Amino acid sequence: MAGKLEVEIVTGERLILREEGVDMVVAPGGAGTLGILPEHAPLITTLSFGELRIKKGNEEQSILVYGGFMEVGDDKVLVLADSAERAEEVDVERAEQARRRAEESIAGRQATMDLEEAQASLRRANLRLRVGQRRSSRRGPVGGSGFSGSGEG
Repeated sequence: MAGKLEVEIVTGERLILREEGVDMVVAPGGAGTLGILPEHAPLITTLSFGELRIKKGNEEQSILVYGGFMEVGDDKVLVLADSAERAEEVDVERAEQARRRAEESIAGRQATMDLEEAQASLRRANLRLRVGQRRSSRRGPVGGSGFSGSGEG
């Protein structure tokens, strides 16, 4: 499709998203946020912990990625994520509980979780909460949002 991107996001466990006709991808690169438009120069980069946004027309979809790699070439964006989930998969209540546990662990320096692990859990919970709450506030009474994005499985 001329002037558009094809995007594929995969983990070791599953295909998260396959979408054509994408206008822009905004990704959390290892050295900062990257904006990918059609005809972008080829590149390979690491991904950090963060929100990957896919813009198609007036719609925007969020995918939470937890590290990995991204390859861009020939109007195709391939994301090989260590772990990833769609915004609509985020359970805000569960993320809030995880955030509280991580904060308590950091504050009390509990032996059950070392500090680095607790901080990583807190970052993950905060990211999930931010994206999940934003998604919940955008949803109308019908609850539909996002694209057709095939390939969840």
